[in-house]
Parts: sequence; C-alpha cells; structure tokens
Amino acid sequence: MKSFILSEDYIELVKLLKLLGLADTGGRAGQLVEQGEVLVNGHTELRKRAKLRNGDKIEVFGSTIKIESPENHPDK
Repeated sequence: MKSFILSEDYIELVKLLKLLGLADTGGRAGQLVEQGEVLVNGHTELRKRAKLRNGDKIEVFGSTIKIESPENHPDK
C-alpha cells in the first residue's frame, strides 16, 4: 500500500489520480471515475471532485493508496 501525504485539509479525487501519475490528464482521471474504475473506502466513487481526507483509501488498477496527514505519517 502506498501513502499520500496531504498538505491541505483534502484533495479532490481527479487531482490525486493525476498527481500520482495514474492518469495522464485531468480528463483521463475523470473518465476513470465515470467508468467506475476507482474505489474510495471500498465503494465505487463516481464523483470526480470527491474530497479525500486523512484515512481515506483509494483503489485503482490494483493499487491501494492511503491518504495521511503529516502528523499521522511515520516518517514525520
């Protein structure tokens, strides 16, 4: 499982997919979400701009990414 450290209160789902390189563009990230390819906390997420916060788990392409705040990350 990979970790993503938040620098803000939340990050939008499509922005995370693009930032992590799971989608080349924001448009492609939106398509992945629309097609039901992304799970958030075990449920299919169809909202492109879903706000991801500390503790959320995202699954896409067989990979899992856990959202963490800097305070909760062991490499702090």
